[in-house]
Amino acid sequence: MKKRLKLLVCFSCLTTTLSTTAQSSDSLSYKNNHRFHKHEIGVAASPPYFIKEKIISAGFHAHCVYNIPKTKFGIGLSYERILLKPKHNTFGLVTSVRPTEKFNFSLSPGITFEDKNSTPFFSLHAEVSYEFEIGHVHIGPAFEFAYDPNDYHISLGIHIGFGF
Repeated sequence: MKKRLKLLVCFSCLTTTLSTTAQSSDSLSYKNNHRFHKHEIGVAASPPYFIKEKIISAGFHAHCVYNIPKTKFGIGLSYERILLKPKHNTFGLVTSVRPTEKFNFSLSPGITFEDKNSTPFFSLHAEVSYEFEIGHVHIGPAFEFAYDPNDYHISLGIHIGFGF
């Protein structure tokens, strides 16, 4: 019961923070002067930590997102590769939202194929990044949480994107 209460409090705080941010004058200016490119190709490199197996691996992910004009939302495709144990490939559908110009939240349900197992399974990736824009390129830290039936992994890495 205490865990549920803590989760509810955290969710409420996050919702309140996002609602407040979305209603601030900076955010309204952002909404009216949307400066992001129509498309984005991005990559992220990070060392994922697998919680159940207690190992650090190496991995990267890439995505291509279409940013819906005059909104803070995007949709696209993603790919993740874990290079070391437990090796796997994940293909997914990405949905993203930008509550402010610099913050990007994305959620990607997908299908994972482990190198040792031929049976694919459902997985879910959530990522938050903070971006610094340099012309058509944006770069910044990214935090990811990923779930699949075999394990969870978290990672902190760097995200680099190119808008066009």
